[in-house]
This record gives sequence, C-alpha cells and structure tokens, in this order.
Amino acid sequence: MDYKACWDYQEKLFNETVNLKISNRDLPEEKQIPTKNHLLFVEHPHVYTLGKSGDEKNLLLNEKQLLDKHANYYKINRGGDITYHGPGQLVAYPILDLDNFFTDIHKYLRLLEETIILTLKEYGIESGRSKGETGVWLDADDKFKARKICAMGVRCSRWVTMHGWGFNVNSDLNYFNNIIPCGINDKAVTSLNKELGRDVDMQEIKEKLKKNFSNLFEAEFIQ
Repeated sequence: MDYKACWDYQEKLFNETVNLKISNRDLPEEKQIPTKNHLLFVEHPHVYTLGKSGDEKNLLLNEKQLLDKHANYYKINRGGDITYHGPGQLVAYPILDLDNFFTDIHKYLRLLEETIILTLKEYGIESGRSKGETGVWLDADDKFKARKICAMGVRCSRWVTMHGWGFNVNSDLNYFNNIIPCGINDKAVTSLNKELGRDVDMQEIKEKLKKNFSNLFEAEFIQ
C-alpha cells in the first residue's frame, strides 16, 4: 500500500480514537463508548521517512536520485530519525488506546521490541536491544557485528499510539545504503532472510507476530 495512503488511514483511525476519548470525558461512565484498538500489517513501495527529531542530512539522495530509485520521501510526525520501508519489509502500525492496556510509553516500546525478539527466537535467532537505541538488534554488544533487524518509531497523544515498526523480513538491504539508518552510522542493517539464507513466508510470520503481540499485550484479535 502506498505510504501516504496508509499514513492517511492511520491518521483517520487515530483521530477517531482521540475524538471519542474527548467526547467520553463529558459522559457518565455507563454512557461512554469503548475505544477500539487496531494492528495494521502492510508492505510499502520504496519510501524513506524522516521523524520529527531527524536530520535531513541522513538522506543521501537528491530528488533526481530518488526518482531513479523509484522511491518517495516524507517528513512525518513520529519520533526517531530516518528509515526505509519497501517490499519484503513487514511494517506494523498499532493504533492503540493505551488506557485500555497501561499508560507507560517506555513499557509500550519495550513490548513492541519483545514481540519481535520472541518471533525471531521461533526462527532460532537470538536478538535483543542496544542501550539507548530503540529497535531490535543482533549481536548488539559487539560493535563489529551489531546489526539492526527492526526499526521503531511511534507517536503518542492522549495515550493513543500510531506508527510502529519496520521489520526486515525479505527486504532488499541495498536501499539502506542511501541513508544513515536512524542516524546511526557505525552499525549495519540485516534482514531475516539474510540471517536464515532463505526467504520467509510473510503470512507465516504475521501469524507468529500476532500470537506474540496478543500474549504480551493480553489482547484478543477479533478479525
């Protein structure tokens, strides 16, 4: 799905949830309408996105080069720096009302990371966190081997979340050569298919992610 079209859809769900929370404040508890929670899975055509705290210098392409790469570029309203999305990368956008779960953004990010970590473990891959750097890494403590397999950047307002993770499953990693990923220039990027030496079925990994997400957030998927 086109990045901008998906971003607009995220904003629609996000704004509906926020507006419902605002309207509920003026109603007695028995008349309040419960908010809904969503987890969107998507793959995007080639696109680079820059978060609010990012530096445009971390995009190493000019407009003509972006066209040559058939890639788009957007400045967006999530945290973090620059990242890449494209075919073979599984992007997830949780639009959650954290009042339904817990009101702790750090815990939220750690559980998103843990969802990926548990899923990688099912493929025999040990992963973890890098101190001070959001996302999921392999060999994070070895500066010569450290490589990122999943980037994360979120927005949260009134405890409603949007944006999420970009998990390199069957990604073309060459596109990361055109940026300084997440503004980190001394660590590599990897993908699940590179680590395994084979492509992974996308539906299979979605099911594993949903299971681990459901367990960690104590949530039940209804469709």
